[in-house]
This record gives sequence, structure tokens and C-alpha cells, in this order.
Amino acid sequence: MEGLRRPAAAEDTVYYRLFAAAAAGPGGEALLRRCAEAIIVRFAPLLASYIWQRQPFGLRYVPPRGEAPAHIGGSTLFGDNVEDEWFIVYLIREITREFPGLAARIDDNDGEFLLIEAADFLPKWLNPENSNNRVFFYKGELHIIPLSEIDEQECDLSSAGPTVSQALTLLTTRSEECLAAEPIRAAVYRRISGYPEKIQASFHRAHCYLPAGIVAVLRQRPSLVAAAVQAFYLRDPVDLRACRCFRTFSPEQRVMTTVTFTKCLYAQLMQQKFVPDRRSGYTLPAPSHPQYKAYELGMKLAHGFEILCSKCSKVSPDSKTNVPHGPLWERFLNSLKEKEYFKGQLEGSAKYLELLHMAEDYFQQSVTKAESSAEVSPGDEILTLLETTTIDLKELERDAACLPPEDDDSWLNITPDDLDQLLKEARNESLPSSNEEDQIYDLEAVAESMKAFVSKVSTHEGAEMPWSSDESQVTFDVDSFTKALDRILGTDSEELDSDDLDEEQEFDFSDENDEDLDAENQGQDQKVSPNELIGSLKSYMKEMDRELAHTNVGKSFTTQKQGTGSVKATTSQSAGPDSGAENPELTPVDVDMNLVANLLESYSAQSGLAGPTSNILQSMGLYLPENADHIGSNKTAKE
Repeated sequence: MEGLRRPAAAEDTVYYRLFAAAAAGPGGEALLRRCAEAIIVRFAPLLASYIWQRQPFGLRYVPPRGEAPAHIGGSTLFGDNVEDEWFIVYLIREITREFPGLAARIDDNDGEFLLIEAADFLPKWLNPENSNNRVFFYKGELHIIPLSEIDEQECDLSSAGPTVSQALTLLTTRSEECLAAEPIRAAVYRRISGYPEKIQASFHRAHCYLPAGIVAVLRQRPSLVAAAVQAFYLRDPVDLRACRCFRTFSPEQRVMTTVTFTKCLYAQLMQQKFVPDRRSGYTLPAPSHPQYKAYELGMKLAHGFEILCSKCSKVSPDSKTNVPHGPLWERFLNSLKEKEYFKGQLEGSAKYLELLHMAEDYFQQSVTKAESSAEVSPGDEILTLLETTTIDLKELERDAACLPPEDDDSWLNITPDDLDQLLKEARNESLPSSNEEDQIYDLEAVAESMKAFVSKVSTHEGAEMPWSSDESQVTFDVDSFTKALDRILGTDSEELDSDDLDEEQEFDFSDENDEDLDAENQGQDQKVSPNELIGSLKSYMKEMDRELAHTNVGKSFTTQKQGTGSVKATTSQSAGPDSGAENPELTPVDVDMNLVANLLESYSAQSGLAGPTSNILQSMGLYLPENADHIGSNKTAKE
């Protein structure tokens, strides 16, 4: 466990480690290195076609340290695109499925984010203090190492998690016992559903009016678009000084081209309002111009590339990049061909070369860099490519004349109806596995759930919802509570100095004479029996009822009819001002009906917005329908 501790978890970074489930023996390092190479080759088509926000997925050998055995792993800074993190979760799961001898751990700067995703379904014993080294992917399934038998018998929930070696032993010997519960696995798997098809859906292809040098660089290294967008998105006044006079990418030779972004990168460029410096030479046409968006995107992207290059010195001879070669690259390339990565394109065609450059780019970024300690900045790569690439302006102009149409970016704008649909889908995913239709419109279920919620015991960790895993009835042992209270405050109740008790004894509205009151005051030092206290309280409540019977307070409550006692009662009657005088026994209040009526009134007052009623009911898994009368009245008012 000590070996896995990091000095400080970097923000927006995911960490992944793959261990040999069984002891590897003396040849463990060679075996793990071969596994790392086999993983890269096996998943080459997915990795080569993906555009990473900040850093790519990569594996390297990590020697044993402390209690952590040797393993292969890495870390990826995903920045603002959290989909990079979940794509890595999908990769890790598939790796353990394809290589059953490996068990994987994955977490980020928030800790066990897989448990956070399934927080509604976790067992009560699992908490942040004891969750370390308990969550693994093994043979394609999510596993959670349970408490040890000793800790379980002693109900010790604060015990530290097991070591990695202990967890791996349990995984291999008691795999079925460690398998996470179905709701937990479903919550995590739902988050990574849709891959690998989801990769292509995350791309956005747009036309950009760019300098010819940038077009040539992107053809060689398509992933550099992410670094350029980040440089522009996170610019500061010092960075913009380099953009007053473009020394690397002059605006004089610009051509139209198609650039492939991720939706996150495209949105980051589009939402930025930026006016270029007049000295830069970049000018924009009128907003009504049919290609205004392409000019604006190209201007922003060019600023990002110029900022990257401004942070670099002259390119050193050692920074020259070469075409990938070697046995691993050959296996990597053969895997791409076998998995139809090139999509039937003729070797040497423009599309084939574009896909090949993407594969070379990923191989150098993840495999070559993972084995070398030297870090090459994106700006150095750009300057190196400019020196080694021949720019044919006429060819670029010919390609610009027959560009494919760009993708529709209407997904940037979300209408209120779209937002409601997204919230509804998220709500349905978070519901417990039960018949939702029976819960939505059943007012009796609303009342019962609210009463169950109030009956639950709240702790420092929060309130317990009625539909949680623990459905046991809450019991209250009066004798045990009294004895415990006596042990804390003392055995003699006469020693208690309670103002509330004195007030209860002073207020006695029964028809007793003054002599009885004096006698009661004289006997305060004597022990009062529980029956006497209950009788005094009942008389006090009866007097309150008689006073309230002559007011209008009773009209605000719905009362029960004869033989009714639930929210399914028919139209109820209200207590009149003189009802107390006419009926010695006051008509009991229909508690369920009043509860539901008040909830519906509060819900209607929210006008469809978030509020206390909807928040409480939704946390209990209950969803009220929209107020059709309210919607109809609004439509009528508009008409």
C-alpha cells in the first residue's frame, strides 16, 4: 500500500495499474513488458484513432516498491474532457477481459471515482477510509474486496484496506465472493456503454482557414490540434505578446482545410470571444460572410500554434523525429491492418496516409515517449515538423477546392426540451430497480415513503432514504433509552434541573381546586409516576383542543370521514368553529391526506423548478407528474 502512494494527486488525472493476478516469479518483469506490448498491439485501432485532450493512454513497466508489487501502468491528464477518463475505464475493463491473468486498479485525484459513480448502491460498510486497494477489474468484471472476517465480526468499519498482494490473492482464490453487486456493476458499466462506437461520435470535423504550415503539420501530427486549442484556451497576456507579430505562421499564405476536433475541443474554441491584434495581420470578414466561422476558427487555432512555438527555443539536432520502426511498430501496424483500421483505403492514398499519420502519432506519443525520459514539448514537435516537411501550396489549394462538408454543430445549442430529456434520462438511470410506473402516480406511496423517511434514523453521514438497501423497521426501546440516559445524567431523576419538566407540571388545566394545586406543588420533591405525567399531558392537550375548536385553525386541515383513513378517502369534511362544542370527540385529522395535499401544493408552487418538495421526493425515488392544470392555464394566458 505504501508503494502506491503518490506525493500529490494532480488535478484531472487518472491513474491505472495492471498487476499479474498470480505471482509472476523471477521472470515477472519480462512477462509484464510483453503484456504491455501485446496490449498496445491488441488495442491499436482504438488507440490510434482517438484524439486525447491532454495526454494519451500509455503503459510502462513499474518495478516493485514497498508493498506494491511490480506492474505496468501509467497516468493520463484528461483536463476538461472527462470522456477521456471513462474511455480509459472502458480500455482497462477490456484489457482484463482479453488478458485474464491481469487485475487492474484505476482511480483519479478524487479517489475511487468508480465507487462515486455507484454511490447509491454501495454497502454500508464501504467508506472512503477503508476503500483503498479494494476496487479491481478482473476478467472483465468489477470486483470489490470485502472486509476481512475479523473486521466483519468486530464491525470495524474504520480498518484500513488490504495490501495489493492480499487483494490479488483474494481475487484469484475467492473471485465469486469479491464480485461487486449487480447494481454497482450496472451503474459503472452504464457510464462506459456505447464504446467503441462512441469514439467516432465524439469527433467534430469543421472547416478552418489556416496558414499552410499549420495544415502541413496537422497532416503529420493530427493530435497537435489538442495542444493548440489548450494553448489558446488558457492564454495569458504574456502569450498574446507573441501573437502581435506572427513569426512562425504568417497569415499571408492561408488555405481552407478540414480539421478534426473532439466535441470538447471544438466547444472550447467556439465559446471563446476573441479579437485579434491589428498588428498580427489576421482579419475577419463580416459576420454575415458564409465562411465567417471557418475564418474565425482558423484565426483562433493559428494563435494557439503560434503560442506553442513562442515557448520553444531553436530546434536541437537531437529533437529530430523519425518514422517509427522496429518489431513492435511492425506488429502494431499489422494489427491495424487486420482490424480494418484503414477502412479499405488504397495504400498511398490521401485518406490512407492521414490514418497512417494518426497511428504514427499515437505510437510515438504513447510507446516511444513512455520508454524514454526526455520530454518533447508540442512546440518543439511543430518546429521540427516545419523543418522536415515540404509545403506544397498548390496541392493544398487543390485539396481545398474539394473539401467534404463539415459536421453540423447544432449539438452546441441545447433547447429547454432537450435539457428536460437529458435530466429525465439521468433520473431514470439513477432510479432503483423497481417498477417506476407504480411509484410515479401513486399518492399513497408518496405518503408512505414520506412517513418512512421521517421514521429513519439520521447520522452524521446524512439521512437514510426509504429505498436504500436497509429496509429494516426502526424500533425504539423506551426502557433501554431511559437506562442509558440515567447512566449519563445520574440515577436520580429528582436531581435533573429541567425547565421543560417544571413547565409541564405547572400547566395543569384539569378541573381541580386550589387545594389540589397546592398539594401538587408541595409534593414536587416526590417522584412523579409516568401515569401521572401522561394524564397531565393528556389534560393539557384536551384543553388546547377545546381552545382551538373555537378558531378557524381547524378549517385548514382535512378530516376523516367515518370508515376512512388513507389518502384514498373521498371528499372530506372540515372542522367548523363549533365542532368542539357539538362533538365531544373531535373528528380526527386525515394525516395522509393533509401530507399529500401540502406536498402537492408546495410542488405546484415550484412551477417546474427545483425546490424542497421535488428534491426530497426525488431523493426517495418518487417523481410527481407535471401539473397539467398549471400548464394549461399558462398556455391559455399566452393565447
